[in-house]
Amino acid sequence: MSDYQLTAVGHIHSPYKQKFAIPRQPRLVPQAKAKLVFCADFNREEFVRGLDDFSHIWLLFRFHETADKGYSAMVRPPRLGGNDRKGVFATRATFRPNAIGMSAVKLEGIEYVNGQLSLLLSGIDLLDGTPILDIKPYLPYSDAMTDASAGFADVRPETQMSVDFSESATQFIAQQKQYPELKEFIENVLKQDPRPAYKKQKDGEQNYGMTLYEFNIRWQVNNEHNYVSHIEKI
Repeated sequence: MSDYQLTAVGHIHSPYKQKFAIPRQPRLVPQAKAKLVFCADFNREEFVRGLDDFSHIWLLFRFHETADKGYSAMVRPPRLGGNDRKGVFATRATFRPNAIGMSAVKLEGIEYVNGQLSLLLSGIDLLDGTPILDIKPYLPYSDAMTDASAGFADVRPETQMSVDFSESATQFIAQQKQYPELKEFIENVLKQDPRPAYKKQKDGEQNYGMTLYEFNIRWQVNNEHNYVSHIEKI
């Protein structure tokens, strides 16, 4: 095989500080806002001139936290409950030969502040710090194929998960003003049921924690009910 050297054009500033709880596909949680900050060599308006004519863009990125773990020919897709194996090229699993991923996300705007060029994005499914390798405009007439089929992932993943908040968690959300969609963001993340597949088969209460933005969030899962018990600033 030939070797190729790739250079990141920018990095993602994301509310997802850990892999756990990241949606498995883009745009499943529209409240997930992020900023793509360009690296010095690409920090010029010329690189994005005309991009704001498009509502959505493709991001090609590096699975930077799993790239050093190598790749597998066969993987266990979460959509199949982690039980069945599929070839890695029949999935969007992270353990790939070149550790490259892609996401179609909404472009909310282009920002140039204090000499720094950034893209404002929503509906992302990327870990904080993810290196972006390339950016391309999303073309509805070409990229959206209405007659396409998608095998075992043919429909949008849905759960019956419900979400409630404790009084203290509700008060915390109301008192913070920086993220007006924080409650809806947490709800939609939890409705995706981020638990490992083997945990979903177990009965009884399960306790979890995650970090979104600068908040530590703790919740319990009992069957298909989530209860957010505590939120605090880190």
